[in-house]
Amino acid sequence: KNLSSIAEIKARKGPVLAIGQSEVLEADVDDYIRVPRSHPLLDPILMLIPLQFLAYHAALARGCDVDKPRNLAKSVTVE
Repeated sequence: KNLSSIAEIKARKGPVLAIGQSEVLEADVDDYIRVPRSHPLLDPILMLIPLQFLAYHAALARGCDVDKPRNLAKSVTVE
């Protein structure tokens, strides 16, 4: 299903960025970010790191304020 989605994006001249753990990729993509394998329970966390960087740099490129709302609490405390 992913390969057909990638083929459809490429047919419409869209760029494809893939993030994965494989040495060799079966699909024709424009860019590929390889994340090293780790413990299976840690793999989802490691896959999020490049996605966070992508979101951060995309927001900067669009001119968005990445610290909005300002001083947002990153944790919730319950008393």
